[in-house]
Amino acid sequence: MVDHDVLRATREAYDAAAPAYARQFRDSLDDRPLDRAMLGAFAEVVRAGGGGRVADLGCGPGYVTAHLDGLGLAAFGVDASPAMVEEARRAHPGLRFEVGSMAALDMPDGALGGVLSRWSVIHVPPGELPAVLAEFHRVLAPGGHLLLGFSASDGPSRPTQVFDHAVAPAHRWWPDHLAALLRESGLTEVARMVREPQPTDLRQFREVHLLARRA
Repeated sequence: MVDHDVLRATREAYDAAAPAYARQFRDSLDDRPLDRAMLGAFAEVVRAGGGGRVADLGCGPGYVTAHLDGLGLAAFGVDASPAMVEEARRAHPGLRFEVGSMAALDMPDGALGGVLSRWSVIHVPPGELPAVLAEFHRVLAPGGHLLLGFSASDGPSRPTQVFDHAVAPAHRWWPDHLAALLRESGLTEVARMVREPQPTDLRQFREVHLLARRA
């Protein structure tokens, strides 16, 4: 069951932050070669699986959606924040962006060849994440791939942790715990990348990319 109060608060917080957020992060992939490598691998496995549309869920101002488009994917963006969607449309007028919720996607079963959720599931309350992952499974075609990006918790004894995200309440996840939730949702882990924090990083958290496949 979706907590609509949490959803509304997150949406309103990102609406307020949208212009500054778009300015701050529009070039953020430039100095992240490992992130680009994972996005490139994601693009390759989606194409190898037959292609199809790819949804960037929690797309924000659309810079990663545009990167996926540049990698040859039929990518479009979905975000709960109307202000973020406006920023994305302004910056990337040739791409499709729409307002929507990850918990209730307006698309039929099996419609997508790929789903990207990059630092968007962090805003989902832990008790609601299984339902969101089930929604990802629903919209993926058989053989479709999901790439999740999130911050890691401090250890297996702390499967989730709240952290002081600058915009809205957020959670870190222990990677093995999140991988288990993916399995329960019918998604099998294919690969993962764990990036250790750099001295210049604002938050000293490990960053994780999990790549999973629908059978």
